[in-house]
Amino acid sequence: MRTFLLIFAFFILVLASLLIGVKQIDWANFNSIIESGSLVFKVSRFPRTIALILAGVGLSVSGLIMQQISLNKFVSPTTAGTLDAAKLGILVGLIFFPGTSNFTQMSFAFLFTILASLVFMQMLKHIKQRSLIYIPLLGIMFGNVLAAIGTFFGYRFDIIQNMETWLIGDFSKVLQGNYELIYISLPAVILTYLYANKLTALGLGEETAKSLGLKYNTLVFIGLISISLTVSAVMITAGAIPFLGLIVPNIISLFYGDNLKKSLPYTALLGATLLLFCDIVSRLLIYPFEIPIGLTISIIGGIIFLVLIRKRIRYA
Repeated sequence: MRTFLLIFAFFILVLASLLIGVKQIDWANFNSIIESGSLVFKVSRFPRTIALILAGVGLSVSGLIMQQISLNKFVSPTTAGTLDAAKLGILVGLIFFPGTSNFTQMSFAFLFTILASLVFMQMLKHIKQRSLIYIPLLGIMFGNVLAAIGTFFGYRFDIIQNMETWLIGDFSKVLQGNYELIYISLPAVILTYLYANKLTALGLGEETAKSLGLKYNTLVFIGLISISLTVSAVMITAGAIPFLGLIVPNIISLFYGDNLKKSLPYTALLGATLLLFCDIVSRLLIYPFEIPIGLTISIIGGIIFLVLIRKRIRYA
């Protein structure tokens, strides 16, 4: 029943995302639909909906992988410095290669994200206190250090205005021709599904995974590459989307457990559904104007996060 309701909600929200917008389409006039409606769908609404779905799927799955690798339910791209590393990478790309393509900027974001992820994993290996709250707090501190470095260089090279546009996610500028890089997240999600059983074993710890004959370091690196590709693609397309990779895997694990092969499709579906919902709320609250989706999901995600913290600590 839960699965049916989730699928139903997803398709309803997809339809709403396609139909809601400032541009009004006269559905009673067939010529109007052909002349203007098709252009609106092709250039704006269809790309935006596809970008929302792929971003929701990619970030949610990335959060799930990161939680398995770190053995902590509150670690995600939001709480491990991943988003801040991607911003720093884009900043470096703009400083040394101004006016470059989105692909080049995404490449810098990917490079800095994978390096930051490797550093964070090395930090975890030297930490004896494996507290449910301590690890994400360490990740947040690490992210703040990266953000501070980015802010310093942003002021130094007078491009702080460009940095501000990455802080809050916004899909209002997603149009045909400038969102296609987000399709790069699809191979990362497929790769995650193919390695789902092995990544599940990583959640048992390094020693257990090695005792099962798994190449622990190789699997961790594959997982981090998938996360870095997804975060970089979403960052270039729409900016930072916080909390999604944190709350969605936790909600799914409460109902379907921690087996990735089983929970991965539900994680992807709920991530896309939640992001579509937040985007529609952002479009309708002050219609015909729009609130950045990063602000909306920060409020909704923050509330859910607090509830999850209380629930996890109570049963820890």
